[in-house]
Amino acid sequence: MPDFSTLRISQDADHPRVARLLLNRPERLNAINDETPREIGAAVEWANAENEIHVIVVEGAGKGFCGGYDLGHFGQGDIDHPCQQERDPWDPMEDYAFMKRNTEDFMSLWRSPKPTIAKVHGYAAAGGSDIALCCDLLVMAHDARIGYMPTRVWGCPTTAMWTYRLGPTRAKQLMFTGDTIDGRTAAAWGLANESVAAEALEGTTLALANRIAGVPRSHLAMHKMVVNQVMLAMGLEQSQQMATVFDGITRHNPEGLWFRRYAQVEGFKAAVQWRDSGRPIPEGDEAREQIRELEARRAAKS
Repeated sequence: MPDFSTLRISQDADHPRVARLLLNRPERLNAINDETPREIGAAVEWANAENEIHVIVVEGAGKGFCGGYDLGHFGQGDIDHPCQQERDPWDPMEDYAFMKRNTEDFMSLWRSPKPTIAKVHGYAAAGGSDIALCCDLLVMAHDARIGYMPTRVWGCPTTAMWTYRLGPTRAKQLMFTGDTIDGRTAAAWGLANESVAAEALEGTTLALANRIAGVPRSHLAMHKMVVNQVMLAMGLEQSQQMATVFDGITRHNPEGLWFRRYAQVEGFKAAVQWRDSGRPIPEGDEAREQIRELEARRAAKS
C-alpha cells in the first residue's frame, strides 16, 4: 500500500472491491495542508491501477470529515505562501496556478473512472466541502454539516461544485450566507444521496459501495463518463477557472486583507467568530482604515 503523510488508502479487508481513502490528520480536524491535495491525487491514481477495486470511499479520521484548509497556519501565521502572498504587488496568476493545481487534485475524485463516495460525519467545511463534493455520491450523518463559510469573506469555492450539485437557487443561498446545512437538509435538497443516524453511517455507506462494486468496472466508467460529460457541457471547467481566480481576489482585496490582519492580531478563532456571526464585514475604505490600525498594532507587538 502507498505511504502518505496526510491520509491512508487501502482495500477494505472484508470488501476487497472497495478502497478506503481516510483523511488522517485528526489532531487538525483533517485540515488541508500543502501535501493533502497531491496525496489525494496519488491515492486515487493508486486505486484506479488496482483492478480488484471498483469503488472508492472517502472519509475522515477523528471528529469529522475535513475542516478545510489549515488556516490557523495559512491565515494567522506570517508565512509568505503562494496562495496568500505577502509580496507587493500580488501576482494573481501565481496564485491561480497554485490553487488550480489543488483543484485539479481534488477533481481526481470526480475524474476517477471508478465511482467515489464521500462518507461525511462531523464537518465537511470550506475546502473540506470541495473534497466531498468532488466525490460522485455523498452519504452524511444526520448531525454532520457541510458548507463553505469563507464565502462571507476570504474565499470562493474553487471547485464550483455547488451549483452543479444543488442548482442555482440553493447554491446562491449558501454562497450568499456562508451557512452550513446538516445531513437531513442536504438529503432533502438533493445534495446528499442519503442521511442516516451517525451509528448507521458506516453500514449504509458500505452497503451502497458494495451494491456499486458488483457492476463491471467498464460499465461504471462509461456511466460516470456520460454524467460527467453533461456537467462539462454545462461549463464546469469554465466555472472552476473563474472561481479559482475569484478565490485569489477574495484573499487580497481590502476585505480579505482585513480578515487576514485581524486574524494575525486577534487570532484566527476571533476572526472566524466575527465572520460567521453575521456581524457586518468591514469593506472598502473602512476595511483599509482598519488594516492600517491592525498593522500598527501588529508592529507594536513585534
